[in-house]
Amino acid sequence: MLDLLAVGGLVLLRDSVEWEGRSLLKALIKKSALCGEQVHILSCEVSEEEFREGFDSDVNNRLVYYDLFRDPLNWSKTGEAFPGGPLGALRAICKRTDSGPVTIALDSLSWLLLHLPCTMLCQTLHALSRQDVCPGDSSPVRQVRVLGLLHEELHGPGPMAALSSLAQTEVTLSCTMGQASAHIHCQRPRQRPTHQTQLFSILPDFSLDLQEGPPPESQPHLDPHTPPVDPMAHLTFNLRLSNKEREAKDSLTLPFQFSSEKNSRLYCTLGQVRLPVTSSMSQMLMMTWTKKTQMTT
Repeated sequence: MLDLLAVGGLVLLRDSVEWEGRSLLKALIKKSALCGEQVHILSCEVSEEEFREGFDSDVNNRLVYYDLFRDPLNWSKTGEAFPGGPLGALRAICKRTDSGPVTIALDSLSWLLLHLPCTMLCQTLHALSRQDVCPGDSSPVRQVRVLGLLHEELHGPGPMAALSSLAQTEVTLSCTMGQASAHIHCQRPRQRPTHQTQLFSILPDFSLDLQEGPPPESQPHLDPHTPPVDPMAHLTFNLRLSNKEREAKDSLTLPFQFSSEKNSRLYCTLGQVRLPVTSSMSQMLMMTWTKKTQMTT
């Protein structure tokens, strides 16, 4: 769980009715802010006051808030909303000027997926999480991390698979015996995927309290004095041939194998076959005989 903020890329926080994920999102935001990062928050489901509740002043001062909760389409014409709607807000985040590590929190990615085409949203997420230089900005960004809260029960398998293909880390939240648990799946470029299950709890100040998870699955211990098991010992058919069976197999002539005796019989049979002579064949033979006679004379 502590390594979620160690690398950049897209981190999916998949929650459900069994266990909500906004508390974990706020805990990761607090940890990023305390590490000195600037945090951009695109809030769609709760108000700014509700989202900032529980953070101290040190954390709130580092939050750059983009409010899509009050008026996402700027119907009130106050000018506070982004002219391009949700996509305009995402593009505004991409045009930031901060040159250090940046954390972008999407609360929630499900809201965006329900209001935007899936392909367009995936392209924007790719631009946010994979580019080292933002479009229209010449200042390099050392590390970009996108935290996306995803309510997986609201979407079908197609959008979920598309987002999973973009994510470097997926955190699936569930409940294990009344305790919050996170199944973490990490897939890094040129590395083998890793799986981990972590038990945790979130304190009132949104600090993470990690507990020991279930022991990892280990291979059974093999006794060196135990004889190896023969995998063919209890089969209902025989995979081995005895010497007598092997000799009978080698002496058997297959249908496509022709011996000299079989070839001679075949030639004799073909020599005894007489084809019926038709009128056209007789005419051809007569013409051939006439030409040969003229040539000899």
